[in-house]
Parts: sequence; C-alpha cells; structure tokens
Amino acid sequence: MFGLIGAVGLLRLADRIWSGAPYPVADPAATAQRLDRHTQAVYDVLGLPNAELKSGYGNDGNGYGCHYRGLRNLFKQLPSTPPSVPGVVDVSNEWAVKGNSTAEVQAALRRARKALNAQGWQVTRYSRIKDMIDLVVRPPGSVDSVRISTYPRGLLTVSAYAACARYPSGTLLDDLGMPKLPAQRAPTQLRG
Repeated sequence: MFGLIGAVGLLRLADRIWSGAPYPVADPAATAQRLDRHTQAVYDVLGLPNAELKSGYGNDGNGYGCHYRGLRNLFKQLPSTPPSVPGVVDVSNEWAVKGNSTAEVQAALRRARKALNAQGWQVTRYSRIKDMIDLVVRPPGSVDSVRISTYPRGLLTVSAYAACARYPSGTLLDDLGMPKLPAQRAPTQLRG
C-alpha cells in the first residue's frame, strides 16, 4: 500500500519536473486594476505637494519574460532570448512624477516606506546608490511587487508587477494579439 502511494507521488514529481509548473490563470484586466490600486496606495502615502505626472507610462501586459518551463522545454530555455509561452503574460503598471527636488522625493520615499510597513506591506529590497534610492515592497496578502525609485532631478517612479499568468480564453486582445488592459487610473489626484 505504502509502496503504491510512494510510486504515485514519485510519478507526479517526475511529471512536474518534466513538464514544469503550469502558469496560473488570471484575467489581465483584473490584474491591471489590482496593480493600479497598489500604486494608488503608494501615492497616497508619498505626500508630494508639487508632483506632476510625467507622460509615457501606463499599464502593460506582455509575455516577454514568460518562458517555457520543465525539462521537456530545456532547448527552448537555452537561447539568450528564449521564446515566450503563447497565451501567458506578465502585467505591470508604472507611472512617474516630476516637479519636486531630489531631496523631496527621497524624503517622500522614506515616508512611504514607513507608512506602508505600518500598513503590513513587506519590504523586500532597499538600496541606495548616491542620489538614487530603490525600494521594493509587497502588499499584504499578495505576491505582487511594487517598486518605488528616486532619480536625480526629482524624478520618482512607481511600478507594480504581477507574475506571469495564462489569460483565460475569451480575453479581449489588441491588434498585436496582447490582452487589452483598462486605462491606468493611479494616481487619481493627478489625472483629474
């Protein structure tokens, strides 16, 4: 009896190693909205009075970093630019603000770190190189990551990332075959 259970377990493990872990299924539009809420929560604790939204950022859903898994796909994984798995995307949400000094955005990032930590967000990385500070946090109960970065001349970026996921059949696609994502809303205070 125990031998049979062990054999079944071993076969399942071997299949997982051979096939690779399947990507979870997630609606990219719902993921983009969730990431938008994460970045809005960050803006709410930054406290930047003179912030202006910098153009050129938004929601993105592509599969460039979503590669084949498992030993059966080893040769697909070896090239320096391995192919992406069809129907699998990672969603991100990014915006940037300008209009404050470098010292102001650095102080805002430190305030955000303290406030988010008090709200249960987990700091997963914090680094500083000269005038640039980089903070990566994880919202409570989530596997998403939010990165807050300061740069010279008072630029501050906030980026949220979700892991690769297979989108369900019936997902609306754009002209390039990528999932259509809702318009970015955060930070609502700067979008009027």
